[in-house]
Amino acid sequence: MRRLPGPAPASVRPPAYVPWLYLRPAHQALQEWPAGEVLHFFLEDETHTVAQLAVYLSADGHAARSPGRAPFGAVQTAPNLPESALQAFLEAAESALQARGVRHIMLRPHAFAYEPAASARLTTVLGRLGYAVGPVEINSYLPLSLDFEAHLHPSERRRLRKCERYGLRFEQEPPLLLPLAYEFLRRCREEKGQELSMSLEQLQALFRALPRQTLLFSVRDAAGEWAAVSVVIEVRPDVLYSFYPASPLAYNHLSPVVLLTAGLHAFGRASGMRLLDLGTSMLPDGPNASLLRFKRHLGAVSGLKLTFSKELGEEGLKGR
Repeated sequence: MRRLPGPAPASVRPPAYVPWLYLRPAHQALQEWPAGEVLHFFLEDETHTVAQLAVYLSADGHAARSPGRAPFGAVQTAPNLPESALQAFLEAAESALQARGVRHIMLRPHAFAYEPAASARLTTVLGRLGYAVGPVEINSYLPLSLDFEAHLHPSERRRLRKCERYGLRFEQEPPLLLPLAYEFLRRCREEKGQELSMSLEQLQALFRALPRQTLLFSVRDAAGEWAAVSVVIEVRPDVLYSFYPASPLAYNHLSPVVLLTAGLHAFGRASGMRLLDLGTSMLPDGPNASLLRFKRHLGAVSGLKLTFSKELGEEGLKGR
């Protein structure tokens, strides 16, 4: 195992997998972790990096988490990495963290839909190492191999037709409109009593650093006004994530997010992708039933997104 310091070092040996965007140095450099130290662990064979883990320490150094500031982090591995090697890698990382005074670790990997076999392997190994599971989140996604309209609920198909009759159209927007789009998103969230998790400056930095992976899409009405907007992220060349979808309450009678999702589905499918991630549907006290129902009406499939945690004191290491 190799451990590298710094906020965003690249692996020394080339990875034996295509790294998720949030595990690449270009994104890690944007995660702005002023609290404490950032540590990067890499597992290598003779020629390649076969696993990686970045952990972000609290200011007092007693807690570690992955990701820092991203939708997910934790471990990514080569597809054929044995469970025994993954377990040894995690044990070595835990030992290194405990030697630095870390007492608690939290890992939030990607949703199961991204790589089901890898998620199952990681869940098995973390369970063996004594990690607790929670929270359990419900993730929704559209398999892009399936026809979008054929899997719409009849009510959403009617709304899609209504959008078309009213002259609404799906568009990809240039990044120079990001300030206006951000204000649009902020107002939409404000109407629902919600806040954006990123500032405009952070979002602009993301678009500048990763221009090919960060995209802006909209639905405009017949007068050219925005009826819906979404910031979209290419998490990997085969996975698209609708990060910030929003529409004003004034357009609820048209439900332009249906047309927005249809456009993203078509874009992802034409780009050779396999999955459109619609995100989680959670409230502080459990699943957001109405949002989950809406996504299911869009044809989305539900899956799990798990968070794991463990105490790294002597009691936490007894399970070995």
